[in-house]
Amino acid sequence: MMRHHGVYNRRSWPARKMAYACMAMVLALMNACSLMPGTKLERIALPAGFSITLYEDDVPGARTLAFGDNGTLFIGTYKQGKVYAIPVRSGRKGEVRVIARDLQDPHGVAFRDGSLYVAERSRILRFDDIEKHLDQPMPPVVIYDLGLKYAHHGLRVMHFGPDGKLYVSIGVPCNICMPEADRYGVIIRMDRNGGGAEVFARGIRNSVGYDWHPETHELWFTDNGRDLLGNDTPPDELNHAPVMGLHFGYPHCHAGELSDPVFGLRNPCSDFTAPAQKLGPHVAALGMRFYTGRQFPSPYRNRIFIAEHGSWNRSPKLGYRVSMVTLGDNDAVTYEPFAEGWLQGNSAWGRPVDVIVAPDGALLVSDDKRGAIYRISYTGP
Repeated sequence: MMRHHGVYNRRSWPARKMAYACMAMVLALMNACSLMPGTKLERIALPAGFSITLYEDDVPGARTLAFGDNGTLFIGTYKQGKVYAIPVRSGRKGEVRVIARDLQDPHGVAFRDGSLYVAERSRILRFDDIEKHLDQPMPPVVIYDLGLKYAHHGLRVMHFGPDGKLYVSIGVPCNICMPEADRYGVIIRMDRNGGGAEVFARGIRNSVGYDWHPETHELWFTDNGRDLLGNDTPPDELNHAPVMGLHFGYPHCHAGELSDPVFGLRNPCSDFTAPAQKLGPHVAALGMRFYTGRQFPSPYRNRIFIAEHGSWNRSPKLGYRVSMVTLGDNDAVTYEPFAEGWLQGNSAWGRPVDVIVAPDGALLVSDDKRGAIYRISYTGP
């Protein structure tokens, strides 16, 4: 019996080993499926009447968003070095095109008059007549060389303003330092061909999102607060720049009232423009847009939606959500979560990066952690 038992064990071991391997594969598959964006969207809390669905999940590293004239959605990335395009949806998935690759952090995307503008770390490219050549884009034209080499805060964000000029944000190459004047820590603007570049706003640590009020046409932008001053200081900022030439405090003053322990001795906070709204500390407030669609109820018109990428050096973690700022008489009145649930406990399964109003009035949200785009719509009470 013992010999038979021993022979049985030897003969069955390969089978048991295969069974264990199959079980491991099944468990891994189950775990992978549980992390797929679409299977966790029920965890996203939204105001009554709103719903969230998966728009696309085949956009690794999805960051900034821009729509073309014909409804093509363009998506910039970071480490992936790619720029994606999703044509107008026809009800099918798998339509993502890679229209550029092997670029240096092609983060910022903007569209104007048939051309796609892409901001690398040091250059701004223009892809002409892009929506007619998604399968084989024409070679890009370099319209501006920023001449920047630092990777720290090296992701550019780019939008066309109501004045027709192209705005580009340039973060500082550090956590806290005295950056080279008018070269870092600024938002610049230029003509669409790259000429006439000038500084529009200064004293900005790292802005990764901005938009213009639909009625006043004044600039609003997010800014990330400095690190290593504690869990709760300083807060991120929502700033308002109604005119050119304002200074928002970095590196001397943070959030309008906190003098920097090193650089704050040179200039008091009263010398600078304070934020319109203090945001959560270290929430990494990135992309922002005014809601200009007509799908959401009318009270949501002209509210600001902000993608909060989430804290990396705070305990407990904070952010990982889409927040909303309501304005009254052009001043911030309330700041509150709009969509949250990407953070579960102290573990995040997704990280919002940018928001954009779709042609149908829905709000699209990019998530670089999951490589996904979500669609938030209003379905009624």
